[in-house]
Amino acid sequence: MPASVIVEADGGSRGNPGPAAYGAVLRDAATGTVLAEDGSTLGVATNNVAEYSGLIAGLRLAQEFAPGATVEVRMDSKLVVEQMSGNWKIKHPSMKPLAAEAAGLAPSGTSYTWIPRERNADADRLVNDALDGVASGVRVPGDSDSAVEEVEKPSRGWSASTGAPTTLVLVRHGVTAHTVDKRFSGGLASSNPGLSDEGRAQVRATADWLAPIAERVGAVVASPVRRTAESAAIVGDVLGRPVVEEHGFAEMEFGHWDGLTFGEVAERHRAEMDAWLGSLDVAPTGGESFRTVEERVLAGLERVLASYAGRTVVVVSHVTPIKTLVARAVGAPLSSVFSMELSPASVTVVAFYPDGKSSLRLYNALPPGNDAFVDAGRW
Repeated sequence: MPASVIVEADGGSRGNPGPAAYGAVLRDAATGTVLAEDGSTLGVATNNVAEYSGLIAGLRLAQEFAPGATVEVRMDSKLVVEQMSGNWKIKHPSMKPLAAEAAGLAPSGTSYTWIPRERNADADRLVNDALDGVASGVRVPGDSDSAVEEVEKPSRGWSASTGAPTTLVLVRHGVTAHTVDKRFSGGLASSNPGLSDEGRAQVRATADWLAPIAERVGAVVASPVRRTAESAAIVGDVLGRPVVEEHGFAEMEFGHWDGLTFGEVAERHRAEMDAWLGSLDVAPTGGESFRTVEERVLAGLERVLASYAGRTVVVVSHVTPIKTLVARAVGAPLSSVFSMELSPASVTVVAFYPDGKSSLRLYNALPPGNDAFVDAGRW
């Protein structure tokens, strides 16, 4: 296994936007030997999206074929190199999800080097081969040193041979009348309010923000509760992906607190609220405890990981399930959910690896167009 590798990446579209593809070459830094290549089409996209897609593909190759190696990325895109190096701000909203995905894949210490186009000829060749229909997909060296045979992309499931993560893009639903009034709003047993016009606009802005990664999204998985189902329908329509229900990701049931504000619950059910805040095992009358919710959320997580191993999945859910998944990803106690803020229509990204490790890549990010927008920085 090489200690250091070079990723050469490129992307392009015929028209801007137009039919697009990316190319990526993984080399042993010491010998220059090609370890793997990937050249694939993207559908219709811009040049910048294609360039970032090439970077992501190259980093995935490094993760799969040279795990643990240090990485130097070489590209002829000044924009991508400077943005990933932290020298230029990422101003265009459509670039931020792609930069976030790349940053999550890049090992610590990854460096980025600009090279002239003529020195990036192999990656450029892969772009054009994909666009011309000559070859597509991941290729690794064959039995002959001079031959590179096309193979199917390696399985990105729970196997020791790949190590690719299953990435969950967690989207909280948009606002409802209960959200605005800060009322407890539970799952299927609740009054189940739908999205307001503001909530639909928030989710649409988030879905448009995620559109550049649509090609990598395997499915949109949603809680069956009305406000999440409505949010997921918007996301699925923008990304062109089917919506699959997952009951494990429904919101906590609040029982007879449902529809009340925090102050109203404190006034009417003070002892019960104090007990609930003091123990993760206590539930409101007719509702669920945090431990009960954790159990079904993590069961839902296992089902999603089994169904979409190694892929990217958009999960549309609620405050409590998303916080529970974040706590699981970072190895924090369940009580940490009390210390997290989560805005409507926000995006949180977590990754789960075959060896049981997991990571938090992004938390509570909001796109332009959401009234609660804050600068999420370089994610």
